Amino acid sequence: MSEILLPTFAAIAFPDIDPVLFSIGPLSVHWYGLGYVAGILFAWWYGKKLIGKPRLWANNTPPMKPADLDDFVLWAALGVVLGGRMGYILFYDLARYVSNPLDIFKVWEGGMSFHGGLLGTILAMILFARSRRINVYSMFDTVAAGVPVGLGLVRVANFINSELWGRPTDVAWGMIFPTGGPFVRHPSQLYEAALEGIILFTTLALLIFYGRKLKSPRFISGAFITLYGLSRIFVEFFREPDAQIGYLFGGWLTMGMVLSIPMVMIGFAFILSARNPEVATGR
Repeated sequence: MSEILLPTFAAIAFPDIDPVLFSIGPLSVHWYGLGYVAGILFAWWYGKKLIGKPRLWANNTPPMKPADLDDFVLWAALGVVLGGRMGYILFYDLARYVSNPLDIFKVWEGGMSFHGGLLGTILAMILFARSRRINVYSMFDTVAAGVPVGLGLVRVANFINSELWGRPTDVAWGMIFPTGGPFVRHPSQLYEAALEGIILFTTLALLIFYGRKLKSPRFISGAFITLYGLSRIFVEFFREPDAQIGYLFGGWLTMGMVLSIPMVMIGFAFILSARNPEVATGR
């Protein structure tokens, strides 16, 4: 896509928000890091609320105890951070980290991948569930239900950091980002915050509380990865690809799309294969 410099009066002013929430001596708390912490804590709290409602589960029996989720929080944090970092390195900027291995540890400079974080968390859930003899798919469902809130918060933090901005545009709500050159761009971070955060969380909540889909193990986790994958593919048409990768094909295919397509396929398989054991036993 050719980048057209648009007149600055066509853009909405970018809000002047400090990426650092507050500092205490040498310690700085960033909105970005707070988004991850708040997201993990919310998913923990929300998961415990779901576990505490037996009527939502097959045979009115939750698959685990609230204390299990207390113990899983550390596993989840490690899965998200380590998986997210390794995913970014492998999928998006391997050459840089091969040349400068010490940069791997500079997490304060950014560089996290949702798809890597997802894989890391899946591995953590599998290992944890097996160690506690918990149904792995119900573990997936419990965690997936609350994840969209964290996704939305981190996308808002991306916006505050003026990173991962969109492609040049002439829409009325376009913005000139401080780090995005003189171009009016899509605020694609906010598109993702709405789709991956608000809309995805609301949809899953409706499926849980009105559709009773936690009774069918893997339906909620299948819906989560399907809807996330579709949302991500859609927003990638408005989001500027990473400079070190660019477009993979035809001036439109991005790495985010390539990584999201398998998610949609696996998610559909989960949804189609999900069964409520109460129905199978004629209850």
